[in-house]
Amino acid sequence: MWEHGNGAPAGSLGVSKWVRNAASSATGQCVELSVTAGGAVAVRDSRDPHGPALVYTKTEIATFVASAKTGEFDWLIA
Repeated sequence: MWEHGNGAPAGSLGVSKWVRNAASSATGQCVELSVTAGGAVAVRDSRDPHGPALVYTKTEIATFVASAKTGEFDWLIA
């Protein structure tokens, strides 16, 4: 579906804008997301902007966000 798979160097994805959430810490403890030219969603570690990125379909991201909103993953930060 997209031209790059998981683990692709973030710099090779050809995205122009990475976004992090407003709750991110000033020390860079966050993830950043972007949409690739092919319409996939890329996720990278803000501390390693040229490192590997994980790439998901928009459907996969929508499913994750919906599950996070219900509290399904709260145990990860408890």
